[in-house]
Amino acid sequence: ELMTGYTMLRNGGVGNGGQPWVLRWSSRIRLTWLSFTLFIILVFFPLIAHYYLTTIDDADDAGKRIFGPRTGNELCEVKHVQDLCRIRESVSEELLQLEAKRQELNSEIAKLNLKIEACKKSIENAKQDLLQLKNVISQTEHSYKELMAQNQPKLSLPIRLLPDKDDVTFPLPKSNRNCRLHNCFDYSRCPLTSGFPVYVYNSDDYPFGSSLDPLIKQAFEATVRTNVYVTENANIACVYIILVGEMQEPVMPKPTELEQQLHSLPYWRTDGHNHLIINLSRKSETQNFIYNISTGRAMVAQSTFYDAQYRPGFDIVVSPLVHAMSEPNFLEIPPQVPVKRKYLFSFQGEKIESLRSSLQEVRSFEEEIEGNAPADYDDRIITTLKAVQDSKLDFVLVEFTCKNQPKASLPTEWALCGERDDRLELLKLSTFALIITPGDTRLVISAGCTMRLFEALEVGAIPVVLGEQVQLPYNDVIRWNEAALIIPKPRITEVHFLLRSISDNDLLAMRRQGRFLWETYFSTSDNVFSTVLAIIRTRIQIPAAPIREEPAVEIPHRSGKAAGTDPNMADNGDLDLGPVETEPPYASPKYLRNFTLTAMDIYRNWNSAPGPFHLFPYTPFDPILPSEAKFLGSGTGFRPIGGGAGGSGKEFQAALGGNVPREQFTVVMLTYEREEVLMNSLERLNGLPYLNKVVVVWNSPKLPSEDLLWPDIGVPIMVVRTEKNSLNNRFLPWDEIETEAILSIDDDAHLRHDEIMFGFRVWREARDRIVGFPGRYHAWDIPHQSWLYNSNYSCELSMVLTGAAFFHKYYAYLYSYVMPQAIRDMVDEYINCEDIAMNFLVSHLTRKPPIKVTSRWTFRCPGCPQALSHDDSHFHERHKCINFFVKVYGYMPLLYTQFRVDSVLFKTRLPHDKTKCFKFI
Repeated sequence: ELMTGYTMLRNGGVGNGGQPWVLRWSSRIRLTWLSFTLFIILVFFPLIAHYYLTTIDDADDAGKRIFGPRTGNELCEVKHVQDLCRIRESVSEELLQLEAKRQELNSEIAKLNLKIEACKKSIENAKQDLLQLKNVISQTEHSYKELMAQNQPKLSLPIRLLPDKDDVTFPLPKSNRNCRLHNCFDYSRCPLTSGFPVYVYNSDDYPFGSSLDPLIKQAFEATVRTNVYVTENANIACVYIILVGEMQEPVMPKPTELEQQLHSLPYWRTDGHNHLIINLSRKSETQNFIYNISTGRAMVAQSTFYDAQYRPGFDIVVSPLVHAMSEPNFLEIPPQVPVKRKYLFSFQGEKIESLRSSLQEVRSFEEEIEGNAPADYDDRIITTLKAVQDSKLDFVLVEFTCKNQPKASLPTEWALCGERDDRLELLKLSTFALIITPGDTRLVISAGCTMRLFEALEVGAIPVVLGEQVQLPYNDVIRWNEAALIIPKPRITEVHFLLRSISDNDLLAMRRQGRFLWETYFSTSDNVFSTVLAIIRTRIQIPAAPIREEPAVEIPHRSGKAAGTDPNMADNGDLDLGPVETEPPYASPKYLRNFTLTAMDIYRNWNSAPGPFHLFPYTPFDPILPSEAKFLGSGTGFRPIGGGAGGSGKEFQAALGGNVPREQFTVVMLTYEREEVLMNSLERLNGLPYLNKVVVVWNSPKLPSEDLLWPDIGVPIMVVRTEKNSLNNRFLPWDEIETEAILSIDDDAHLRHDEIMFGFRVWREARDRIVGFPGRYHAWDIPHQSWLYNSNYSCELSMVLTGAAFFHKYYAYLYSYVMPQAIRDMVDEYINCEDIAMNFLVSHLTRKPPIKVTSRWTFRCPGCPQALSHDDSHFHERHKCINFFVKVYGYMPLLYTQFRVDSVLFKTRLPHDKTKCFKFI
């Protein structure tokens, strides 16, 4: 039964009528017992333990107390708690100090808040005062303009005169021999604002055109096509030009036929006024066939004139056209140094009429004084020159008989001997070249004399003209005494003494001036034709057409990036570099004298200035007179700044100074695929006073990145695209350059604003010089007998690199359009030397060295990529450039200087090994 009951309990109380309640009851009893046991343990055991411990702490022996509460001192006696106590005390002390500081700062904040409120009120008051000052300035400027308008007449261009086609009212002179501009030239056809239009007849349309020398005609036509004054509209022309020579002998028309053809020209108008007949000579034997032709009131330009034919101030003596269709090779021209050559002077020629008299005994001077003076001094000249040659005091070469058949010549004229190349070889060995004028004084100039003059100037032999009655080419505008000696024939016995007494410096100056005259007015057909037109234009006082400027093709770029402030650029100490420009950029005045000319201007433009200056609208280095400044003030926003007011300190710093009107300068920066360097350099120009604009010459065929954001520096940035990668692009006269002052700067140049402003101030006092920072010099290499380029530190310099230099825009025209093309070609070949070429040009023109400012010797920015100048071949190429340029110019134009300009506001510390250098202030 027991087993049966157990089985039934295990099976859930089922079976035999099972009883499940027994199992449930048993489980409940076990759980209840377990819960009760746990309750007793968890409740009563802590109570018993607490009671026991409390009983122990209440014992009489306090020293045996373990768990009872203790005092603070007793607690601190515990070793591991002492450190915590010290930390608590330190923190409490620091909290007290911080609280004190907090209260102090709160007090200061309250005071500063009061000051801020006071400053805000002051700012508001200052704004109100500034607004009132602006209103006063505006009213003052308005009153000034009204006052200027009242005191000055309103000027406008005159109404253009349009003469009648028939010109029936033009007065007639008594004789064509008496023709001058006032009675034989119709000024009504040449208004001041006309631009000097010139109409050129086509010689092929007339019978005499077939008789012209083909080379002369071809060269003349090529020149006409490129001249800026030539027009195809004959109705508006000021001057009409017809080419009639040089003619070929076999087919030369008769004088009567040529005269009829000239008088039948469609615009001859009965007497040929305002016409110019040009007879160019390519050979020395050119005949004066116009002598027997009635030219009426037409001007004549040729190389041969008789006294009865030549009309001073009306006709023009021109130089021969030797290089008709070819440019002269400057490398074949001998150098201008050494000054003295093998022969003191030389002469080769033959005159049949003088040979017979030269063999006879020449009378003494006393006999000639007592008797009648000879009509022809050639006999005395021959005898005197032979005596000088026989004396052997100097090496001279005179030959009065040609070894071969002499060239054809006019009566009493000395004929040329030999071929042109043979004559040039002799002149290359001669310091002076004698030119004996014709014995017939009625012949004022001949083609043979002009040919001798041309050849002497070409090879650097100083012309000595025997005969003061001669009319040299362009003699009314060229001062020939600066390039030649003109001696009367009776002084032939004193010629030797005179030539020996001339110093080397004077010889070199005359030779250099002669070279300049030959290059500018004689050497090519373009020069001859342009010179003839310039003489007529100057006589009738019409301003020249402005020289061509290089059109700038802008590369679109995005701007708007705020330019940062370089601390090296902004740290100028207490210096006030200039006023903050609030007006738009303003350009330099284009004309200083407008339509007025003076004789001094004419001579300066033709003799003292380089190149074809009749193409330029003004002379850039002329000072502005007070009356001119007054006129400029009404039209160009002229406002004098600087000189005349004195002052020191801030007054001096804030004024630009100088004796010319306020002006700005343009930065021209050449770059090639260095965008990051370029952007940094542009940012450094932010806030630079007197900056007009920045012209970035993009020399790379690859355009800038489209996502490139250009900095906003407060002035326009013009990015100019070039046709090719050339360093010559740095000096192109871009039309976007509207200021006379140009700061040429490399894209990696690192200059402070105060340095740039100081350089600008110095340039304004020396506008014809290159003013810059890095100095270099040239040296003579004795072992190799050549010139060297040197960049070492030195107390002397002869060049200022244009990687950081000011120069006048005038030189940009000369570099690009006037300087020999061979120099620009070499710059392109080496991709180097453009700065040396500019220094050569300016020193050649001014005969002055450049001006170095401050003690800087380098100007590269730190950390920039290396430039071309770091290449090993850089210096070797510059050596070659200097020697090549010397060959082109014929001498070394660079001049040494120990002069350096430093600001009195700065002090320069010199190294110990440089203490012997002098500093000029």
